[in-house]
Amino acid sequence: MKKDRFYRRLFEIIPGLLTWTTLGGLFILAFIKPLWVAIFVITFDLYWVIRMTYLSILLVFAYQRLSKERTKDWLALCRSLPKTDGLEFKDIYHAVLFPAYKEGADVLVPSIEALENTNYPKDRMIVILSVEERAGDEAWKNAERLKRQYEKSFWQFIITRHPDGLPGEVKVKGANATWGAKALKDFLDRSKIDYEHVIISCFDADTCADKEYFGCLTYHYMTNHDRTRSSYQPIPVYNNNIWHARTVGRILELGSSFMQMIETMRQEKFVTFSSHSMSFKTLVEVGYWPVNMISDDSAIYWKCFIHFNGHYSVIPIYVTVSMDVATEKKILPTIIKQYKQKRRWAWGVENFPYVAVSFMHNKKIPLITKIRRLLNILENHYTWAVWAVIITFIAPLPLIFGGWIFRQTAIGYNLPSVSAALFNMSFFTMFICMFISIKLLPARPADVKPQKRLVMYTQWLLAPIVVAFLGSTPAIDAQTRLMLGRYMHFHVTEKKRHKPGEKYLRSQP
Repeated sequence: MKKDRFYRRLFEIIPGLLTWTTLGGLFILAFIKPLWVAIFVITFDLYWVIRMTYLSILLVFAYQRLSKERTKDWLALCRSLPKTDGLEFKDIYHAVLFPAYKEGADVLVPSIEALENTNYPKDRMIVILSVEERAGDEAWKNAERLKRQYEKSFWQFIITRHPDGLPGEVKVKGANATWGAKALKDFLDRSKIDYEHVIISCFDADTCADKEYFGCLTYHYMTNHDRTRSSYQPIPVYNNNIWHARTVGRILELGSSFMQMIETMRQEKFVTFSSHSMSFKTLVEVGYWPVNMISDDSAIYWKCFIHFNGHYSVIPIYVTVSMDVATEKKILPTIIKQYKQKRRWAWGVENFPYVAVSFMHNKKIPLITKIRRLLNILENHYTWAVWAVIITFIAPLPLIFGGWIFRQTAIGYNLPSVSAALFNMSFFTMFICMFISIKLLPARPADVKPQKRLVMYTQWLLAPIVVAFLGSTPAIDAQTRLMLGRYMHFHVTEKKRHKPGEKYLRSQP
């Protein structure tokens, strides 16, 4: 409707306008009212010290829980469960969906073999590989080879080809995932399997599941009385190629993992991210993933939240799924690749107008819930866009342009001290990040020299520089594009990790 388009466009403008008003206003005021800016910076720095302390504590708690739960024999726990709400362990099937573009065997084989190695009965696992038609014939031939190679390892191995240019779709992963899920639905209908007995996990092509992932997921699904009103979110770590990745890529991806660990401890703000799982019954009921949004992984949560009138949550499961660090051989291409990937993640700001307009039509969700959740979305994207710029570039301006008179004031005198406190807190947080990153590090590959472990420690000294230049800019870019109506297209992060001459397929046709 015309009215909806108006409000949607209005809400698209708000995040970018708020960000640019803050940054532009502070920059201008630093020349004409340095005292005002100094007061703001001191307040912001104190807020950020408190916030970093709080988040660091949550990170430690999340790591402790991960360390405890990832080693449990979840399959044994599942088998010991009594029949719950008419559901038994033997009733549960797992469907793992890989929406793929041009990823080859070097990426897909380790992901599929990780499923083979999980501690879960393979005769109750279904693998769906959905490739894009626009990727060409080679992608389809690769899917056929993989099916021939692995179909005996699982109950079913379904391959399907997502047509290009279907009505209402844009070139996004959610459209391919939806096509693959519909292929699964056809199979389940033919097999007469209850959708509630099927848990679907939508994995990126490079996602390697932890050995205990499906046992842990099954346990949480069976013990959750609201199982079909919940998504299930593992902790993503970027360990597949971490020993071979560039330092800048490792720092940024590890930072993303740590933020996801922190979010597991703040369930009032927790939404699905990247690889996640949910009841297939729920997915069908809400109409699958959005086929016209880039941020399909978080948008499916909001789609469910709105469909079920706010009665929907994300259950954290403390096992990991491992993915690739976006990296290249040289540092500049790695920075560009990381920037584009983080900008695509920051495009999750598109959820703000989507949720806001949807809330306007839904009268069953309490008003206070609507306000709180909208402010959560806005606050997350606003702080992402402004914090690094304020701390790194805005904070010194009052001292630079305020003159010696300003520096003699109490505010001017205390500004460096507050900034120093923030700097010290940053080092404390970096130490925690360094400790946890080493604990999560996979075994060193044979082709990596032992001294590389030292680099894994010292790399965190570069974190302030990396964050200063790449911490906020992707979010500012995404919000500006949305504000101006210059909508992004889905940028596929190319993933390659094989060595020349190395074969990944066990047998060639």
